[in-house]
Amino acid sequence: MKNTSGKGKARGKITAEEFDRKFERGEDITGFLDFKKATVVKRVNVDFPVWMIERLDNEALKLNISRQAVIKMWIHEHLVRPSTHKHH
Repeated sequence: MKNTSGKGKARGKITAEEFDRKFERGEDITGFLDFKKATVVKRVNVDFPVWMIERLDNEALKLNISRQAVIKMWIHEHLVRPSTHKHH
């Protein structure tokens, strides 16, 4: 990647459009990234019965999002909801 500024890492804020242009030109955009806020993602495989897949697909179609997005959204909603179960 080339860095056209010649000054190492970039500083300050830029628009999303300028960020995209820099990326597409192959410029170093790491100075505009905040790695402290990065999320580590781990891939998992889950088997679902056909009836669940059909319901997930229907919901995804209604919301105009992917099946994976529906699953993530529903799991997130469940995990952030205050628990009503008492732990012993």
